[in-house]
Amino acid sequence: MSEGLLRAKELFTPVFGNYFQMHRLGTLEEYKSFDITKDVETAWFDEMIANDVLELSIRNWDAVLHLLSVAKNYPDSKILEQVVAFASRHIMSSDSIVKLMYAENIIEIIKLVKLQSSTELLHQAYKAAAQILDDIILKPLIIDPGHELQLFDLKDKRSLNLRATKGIEAIKELLASD
Repeated sequence: MSEGLLRAKELFTPVFGNYFQMHRLGTLEEYKSFDITKDVETAWFDEMIANDVLELSIRNWDAVLHLLSVAKNYPDSKILEQVVAFASRHIMSSDSIVKLMYAENIIEIIKLVKLQSSTELLHQAYKAAAQILDDIILKPLIIDPGHELQLFDLKDKRSLNLRATKGIEAIKELLASD
């Protein structure tokens, strides 16, 4: 990779390809000077997605937040597909906070990639998020060490259930708009 291309990637990647953020940081003009093609940017987005998918974890949801940020600038259905696949396999064994974070992020990703996603994928994502949210409501509050309720604007099981219920309502609204 040439030095110019490497520098452009260094400017592009930390802001998830967001031109506004580059402008805010004062790096947009430098980035534009490299004349990066959409094909190269697409390859960088695909690389970010692949790297973040490998980092998905129930111990840390930074990767799902990164994928959400990528989806804001590059709404690709494979983001939703990969997050739902991970959540379906691993999230039900996690604590209540992790479940809520994944379910809420799945809903936000759905909103961003809805137009690029198949009906089948969307319904799979709705179902996965709803199952996670229902599980939160039905089971007792379980919190792993380090996951303090106050850090997530929650006070108790009731406030957790209210957030889960809001998530279910958001899914219903998304379904109704299909």
